[in-house]
Amino acid sequence: MGVSDEIALTGLRVFGRHGVYEQERRDGQDFVIDLVLGLDTRPAAASDDVADTVHYGELAEQVAQIVAGDPVDLLETLADRIARRVLDDARVDTVRVTVHKPDAPIPLTFADVAVTIERTRAAS
Repeated sequence: MGVSDEIALTGLRVFGRHGVYEQERRDGQDFVIDLVLGLDTRPAAASDDVADTVHYGELAEQVAQIVAGDPVDLLETLADRIARRVLDDARVDTVRVTVHKPDAPIPLTFADVAVTIERTRAAS
């Protein structure tokens, strides 16, 4: 039977300059990131050592660097960059990334725009 443990990091708010419009790149805006990592947490549970799991504080900093870094046009591209970075950690089997753009330039009232992707180690 497979292991279905998860580590979730939700609501990570980072300023970035992503988007297809010049003003989005110039002015920037906040992006909100949610991550769900699928991995086996039994080694960490047995050792009670952070070195045996994904350090979510360090992960948050790495994701923030991606979001604050080089701009891209699409949320899909940003989500893929984040997923690839998460899967660089050999302990992570799967990742689900949601990138929210709550201030997207839509001239209507809306609560959020988000793209969610799922990646596995085999398909990364």
